[in-house]
Amino acid sequence: MSTRTAVVTGASTGIGRATALVLAEAGFTVYAVARREDRLAALAEENAAIRPKALDITDEQAVAALAAEVAEAGGAECLVNISGGARGTERVAEAVTEDWDWMLRVNVLGTMTMTRAFLPQLRQGRGTVLNLTSTAAIVGYEGGAGYNAAKFAERGFTRALRLEEAEHDVRVIELLPGMVRTEEFSLMRMHGDQAAADKVYEGVAEPLTAEDVADVIRYAVTVPHHVSLDEIVLRPVAQAAQHKVIRRL
Repeated sequence: MSTRTAVVTGASTGIGRATALVLAEAGFTVYAVARREDRLAALAEENAAIRPKALDITDEQAVAALAAEVAEAGGAECLVNISGGARGTERVAEAVTEDWDWMLRVNVLGTMTMTRAFLPQLRQGRGTVLNLTSTAAIVGYEGGAGYNAAKFAERGFTRALRLEEAEHDVRVIELLPGMVRTEEFSLMRMHGDQAAADKVYEGVAEPLTAEDVADVIRYAVTVPHHVSLDEIVLRPVAQAAQHKVIRRL
């Protein structure tokens, strides 16, 4: 029987979905959060420990209601903020305001809204917050300014949170993946252009998978609580740096 509870956002696809499954397999009851109810329902069918919760993480009332529900059920000890993403590859001179607005709202405000709502219960039981940022949070690159801005902000948020919550024995972890091939990340960034999305990974023998990242998340949140993996940079071997990717075409 599950005796630990985790809340995972972005659980309808990609890294979030893989994380919900791996934590359920590790013995957690998992509240799987995303907007797409049909995908969450399908996910819950794969493991009885998964509780699907369809909501928008930037909706403060919906998030507060979820936090109250989880608290009533005994409280969460782990919050994994995965929801986020990139939209567009325009340079600053051609920046699309709507894309920047979406990236800042979901990556930054959504993470803040979820964290703020769950901190009271995380403080009760040696809690853990893990925020998924990106190597885009540490290196700027052409065509990435909007995503860089959002992830740099989320990284700053995470670093401040770690300082603020240490006195409450809340462990704060940042995971910064590089190139991960998932079903939707690049497709969303390319506004649905599948050919352009596929080109991102062209010639790269083994980009990371969602399962690779989820396995690292599982490890980071289940090591003894006094051990904090503050910052974990995770890349495929073929991506030596943000600007250096080995492609064998």
